[in-house]
Amino acid sequence: MKYLIFLALTIITGNSFSQENKKDKDFYEMRIYEFHSADQQKLIDGFISTALIPYLHSKKIYKIGAFTALANDTAKIKKIFVLIPYKKLADIPSINKSMFADKNVLLNGEAYLNATSENPSYDRMMSIIMEGFRFSPTLTPPSLSNSIAEKVYELRSYESASEKKYWKKVEMFNEGGEIPLFARLGFNAVFYAEVISGPSMPNLMYMTSFESMASRDEHWKSFSNDPEWKKLSSLKEYEKTVSKNNITFLKATSYSEY
Repeated sequence: MKYLIFLALTIITGNSFSQENKKDKDFYEMRIYEFHSADQQKLIDGFISTALIPYLHSKKIYKIGAFTALANDTAKIKKIFVLIPYKKLADIPSINKSMFADKNVLLNGEAYLNATSENPSYDRMMSIIMEGFRFSPTLTPPSLSNSIAEKVYELRSYESASEKKYWKKVEMFNEGGEIPLFARLGFNAVFYAEVISGPSMPNLMYMTSFESMASRDEHWKSFSNDPEWKKLSSLKEYEKTVSKNNITFLKATSYSEY
């Protein structure tokens, strides 16, 4: 009888913990603007800094990251990344839709919003929707002291060959212990998330941050040589869970909240 009572309490506690974690999870939108000219970049920067971010603040959304790709200077397709956290999945379409009825957005975003087909504000815009990991449910802006020019943000995207492989990689981060391993080694992770809608799936994404590129290289060297990582990565259940690894190095814009 005591065992049954204990079992019932365990199930109830576990369910409550699961619901609490689910409730507390952040959802993220990673908005990616692709462009080719300095004029377009000026329009996008102006819209994000004077219209989008103030509007999101009015909706009590803060900790908005805005980045450019380190490769922009030489890349034919240049990119600006905007990371927006939400408390509810349903907020993403409703807040984005109502934005274009906001007086401040219409005023400060006029040049961007009224761009023509001959001179568009951007060449393409993508939106990736994500949900925070079980063991890292919310966004954490990093504490970095270096200058904007020196700080480096590393965005990683891990694709898998099947949904089964994907969920094992997600498990590897959570129950497997990869998240606390990154924390112990000082990777300053901004977020870990499951991609629930995007151009490449199944897929997970996460962002780490460093004082400099040299610091980034040192951290990854320590990670590769860490006994805990060697043990975790040698487990057969986690073999070949990633079929494609995309890495994008970013730097914060002057108006980013990181």
